[in-house]
Amino acid sequence: MITWRRMGEADFPLLREWLRQPHVARWWYHDTSTEAVARDFGPAARGEEPSEDLLVMLDGTPVALVQRCRFADYPDYRDELADQVELPATAVTIDYLLGDPARVGQGLGPRIIRSVVEATWADHPDASAVVVPVHAGNRASWRALEKAGLRRIGTADLEPDNPDDDRAHYVYRVDRPAPGTWSAGPASAQGGRVLGRTYGEMKGAAQWHGSRL
Repeated sequence: MITWRRMGEADFPLLREWLRQPHVARWWYHDTSTEAVARDFGPAARGEEPSEDLLVMLDGTPVALVQRCRFADYPDYRDELADQVELPATAVTIDYLLGDPARVGQGLGPRIIRSVVEATWADHPDASAVVVPVHAGNRASWRALEKAGLRRIGTADLEPDNPDDDRAHYVYRVDRPAPGTWSAGPASAQGGRVLGRTYGEMKGAAQWHGSRL
């Protein structure tokens, strides 16, 4: 069973371990020092950012991080993407990592994405779509989006998280389904379903570039 709760500061040691895993570090390219993780994830954990951070669990065991935010809360990032693809004003985006390398390749990523997307329709009643940019070279990530039901709607030129990569990104989208055709998803432990990475360091939110499973 897939469930989640808000990531707290007590979860940062686990997050640092995940960020050090080669399959995560390749795409997240994040400083794994105690100070950097506290700086970049602390505001969301304390509710000081409009973003959300979800610690995702499979049968009670933490396995992944999912981040979710409204594009409208990060206008620089919104405008950069809206100049290149159709972006609804109320769209939401997600980012994610599967922390345990032993879980990779087992179909868990698409299951998590699908669950969070379904929950988004209830958690954000005004959200008309979930739109996710992902680096074109990250095939595992964009294939997970496709398996979760998102469709590719275009390409975008965006700054990569890893400076060794080029700027080519695919953009995926799923629209809010008709009433009665979706489930509300799993309930969180804190009365909501929440996620976040530090958006203060986004270089005007341009660093928050969707999926990096």
